[in-house]
Amino acid sequence: MKLYFNPKSRAVIAKWMLDECGAEYEIVPISFEKGEHKAPEFLKINPAGKLPALVDGATRVFEGAAICLYLADKYPQAKLAPKLDAPERGRYLSLMVYSTSQLEPSMGDFLMKAPTAPSRGWTDFEGALNAIENELGDGPYLFGDWFTAADVMIGSMFIWQRMFGSTSGRPKIDAYVDRLLARPKGMKLR
Repeated sequence: MKLYFNPKSRAVIAKWMLDECGAEYEIVPISFEKGEHKAPEFLKINPAGKLPALVDGATRVFEGAAICLYLADKYPQAKLAPKLDAPERGRYLSLMVYSTSQLEPSMGDFLMKAPTAPSRGWTDFEGALNAIENELGDGPYLFGDWFTAADVMIGSMFIWQRMFGSTSGRPKIDAYVDRLLARPKGMKLR
């Protein structure tokens, strides 16, 4: 398995997931400065020319959520996803998609001090924070004591926020991020 990687990209999220799975993989460094992400060979792996990208034999997967979904299902022994027929599966899939369809763009608006236009299709950052607080419930992770790929995807967004020098301002979410940062294989602040 090969992870196409640059430490200044979302590929750090895919690396975190690979590490949590206990997967054996090779890092293929990609230089943005040299334009390697736009080279014809790389565009065969990810036609958008973005990171992360993962190649597993004949399988190629790009986009962080897709890679996390793929790996959680490929490594069921890591127990990072509910089984296909488990009642929690729907909530898990929803949170995986929520991370990139609602949380990430609303956080981007917030960090850039841009208004969130309802016509763009995502909630404002306060709405996203409310949703995540509700989903956290009383447990340390989104599924109580059970750490899943949804924590990788949702948590990574808040870790990025810290990298940009701010926090959610919500004690429950900030404590959640502290727990994620304390994980031995977790994504680290640079």
